[in-house]
Amino acid sequence: MDALPQVLEDWFAARGWAPRSHQRAMLAAARRGDHALLVAPTGAGKTLAGFLPTLADLIDRPTDRLHTLYVSPLKALAVDVRRNLLTPIEEMALPIRVETRTGDTPSDRKARQRVKPPHILLTTPESLSLLLSYPDAALMFADLQTVIVDEVHAFATQKRGDLLSLSMARLQTINPALRRVALSATVADVDAYRAWLAPDGDIDTVAGVLGEAGAEPNVTILIPEGRVPWSGHSGKYAANQVMAEIAAHQTTLVFCNTRGLAELIFQELWSANDANLPIAIHHGSLSIEARRKVESAMADGKLRALVATASLDLGVDWGNVDCVIQMGAPKGSSRLLQRIGRANHRLDQASEAILIPGNRFEYLEARAALDAVEAGERDADDFRVGSLDVLAQHIMGLACAGPFHEAAMLAEIQSATPYSALTPDAFASVLHFIEGGGYALRAYDRFKRLAQDADGTWRVAHPRFIQQHRLNAGIIVDQPALAVRFANGRKLGTVEEGFAAQLTPGDSFFFSGMALEVVKMDTTDLVVRATSKQARIPSWGGSRMAMSTRLADRVRAFLASPDQWHRFPSDVREWLDMQQLRSVLPQPGQLLIETFPHEGRHYLLCYSFEGWNAHQSLGMLLTRRMESQSLLPLGFVANDYALAVYGLKPVTDPHSLFSADILDHEFVDWVEQSSLLKRAFRDVAVISGLIERQHPGKRKTGRQVTFSTDLIYDVLRKYQPDHLLIKAAWADARARMTDVGRLGDLIDRAATTMLHVTLDRVSPLAVPVLILIGREQVAQSAAEDALLIEAEALVAQAMRPD
Repeated sequence: MDALPQVLEDWFAARGWAPRSHQRAMLAAARRGDHALLVAPTGAGKTLAGFLPTLADLIDRPTDRLHTLYVSPLKALAVDVRRNLLTPIEEMALPIRVETRTGDTPSDRKARQRVKPPHILLTTPESLSLLLSYPDAALMFADLQTVIVDEVHAFATQKRGDLLSLSMARLQTINPALRRVALSATVADVDAYRAWLAPDGDIDTVAGVLGEAGAEPNVTILIPEGRVPWSGHSGKYAANQVMAEIAAHQTTLVFCNTRGLAELIFQELWSANDANLPIAIHHGSLSIEARRKVESAMADGKLRALVATASLDLGVDWGNVDCVIQMGAPKGSSRLLQRIGRANHRLDQASEAILIPGNRFEYLEARAALDAVEAGERDADDFRVGSLDVLAQHIMGLACAGPFHEAAMLAEIQSATPYSALTPDAFASVLHFIEGGGYALRAYDRFKRLAQDADGTWRVAHPRFIQQHRLNAGIIVDQPALAVRFANGRKLGTVEEGFAAQLTPGDSFFFSGMALEVVKMDTTDLVVRATSKQARIPSWGGSRMAMSTRLADRVRAFLASPDQWHRFPSDVREWLDMQQLRSVLPQPGQLLIETFPHEGRHYLLCYSFEGWNAHQSLGMLLTRRMESQSLLPLGFVANDYALAVYGLKPVTDPHSLFSADILDHEFVDWVEQSSLLKRAFRDVAVISGLIERQHPGKRKTGRQVTFSTDLIYDVLRKYQPDHLLIKAAWADARARMTDVGRLGDLIDRAATTMLHVTLDRVSPLAVPVLILIGREQVAQSAAEDALLIEAEALVAQAMRPD
């Protein structure tokens, strides 16, 4: 069952290789007709294992039809895999055609691919969904044998996973013999992913294949010259040390958690780059030309270092990368493993990585991440019910391909695991939403996209809706943004409108590794020129990653385990010792609340370790409740570890602030009155197809889209508050924007485990979060200097033992 065709055996032998056991296991699963999930470490030949059955089958049984569809989360990954896959094909002189199809593929090639597809097509979930919207999709995919889903952990628990799962259900309808294959290096719950992959969730049809263990990674935490900082999350203090590591290695990937941070770190490294080593920057807001140029330079070995974000987390591998540096805390063991795997892309060679914590709490988090990696612990994935806005888009796409019957469509959709519990009534509500927009919008023809014939068949109401769907389909909703351009028209990338709105002509900011001065702006473009002025840093909203719950548990355990502290630097030990002397350190599961006065204000510190998103939400709720209790709150500040709320009156009874009904009363009021629900509604309205982003030859600006969705939102809130999209927006606002699950856990813990400690002054544990007050708005160096002086005084108070 696992024997290779001779040409493949010879190819392996010519390199002194032999197929690994998991590669042969994937081949055997294919020949049995089983679906398969492969979980193997980076460098284990995972991609080749996925494609090996395809190559063997095309060698043994040549065809001129599309044989295998490969789906990846990133366009860059599809391009990279094509390059790596073509090498063995060309070396074996196999008559196998491999092509990519993404949003960047020229339209003439897209049209040709539907008529004469390659043997192997590499694409993304969105491009696959669009392919299925054409009437010839059934013919194109009639003989499709295999779908390979790479980096499945990046899909399955998100809306893109919902879309992909629905698309695979349609492909299975077209060819019931289709095999599904998924690949990943960082899956925690193998059975949960097997169920997601399987048609009808039948886990027994999916073979679970585990790859051989590789060499243990060599991961260290950089101890700074001096002391671990009290605050900050960038690690920029270590710029000189990072440049020394870059100089000592062949090629280094420097990962940052946000795009703005990547720009900051690039500038810090460039300033410390006395040897003038070639370094570059890569993130999702840069133009495709800029990204492709950098990717090519990396592939050719022309760069010594590349500063990157999650845009390079997944699978894009360059053999000459021998070191990975993580700036700031990794936020999760799975993400850290993924990034470590970008170095020394060989199973038998240890990957080298260096973590650079931004502050003392981040040091504990970095140590927790290392322990989790050594223990083989992965971050848990939360599987969720499929989103109805995604379902609406999918149904409209299939209607573009041809008429359908309601019962058959429902059965097909229910075979996709995220929608297995979809009821006929819920399905009917989605259909009627596409049919007319809902009760409150039924008078407008532009929302009547589906029509039902007398025999019950559903079809697209007018051909113009087909073009509208194909122009606007997609799950990734870009935030309102302006293109950053030079006066000659050259595009550098995009920045969010909210950031651009803060700029006026003459202002300067860092972007694409350059200092840029604003010349002018209009509704679509921010025109700039290069400058030597002191620059600001671009800020992208919604990009903060919260520390995973498993890392949070490990950090809590550190605080309660003094016998572990010998592993920490002396200044971190001193910090924890002083906290234990002056206050308390929370036990695992316990919620520590400290209250104390400081410089005319009264502070409440909550040490919950539930992540920045949950703490931001809780800060909003607590200040509202404090107002109702006449405690005169002034504001709050949060990080991943703690929340500080401050006001003019002391909080003597924190239990009353944290009561469970805060999620029923203040939470609902806050979300409805804030922009959260409108932002969520904007996204679901675009994904569901209610609002189009593009017309033929013209794209709406983000501001125009927001204006349109805000008008409809106000109408629905007033006349149809139970509308499908209002419900979908609520689900998004609760889960994605406020991390309400972790917020609920925090409130539950408060009811039974709260420990309230009253102090006469600031505690050592409070210092890292209190230093953040006033810092996020700082732009001038004089103000920064004043804050540093204030921080030193705060530290002196907190660390005084008496």
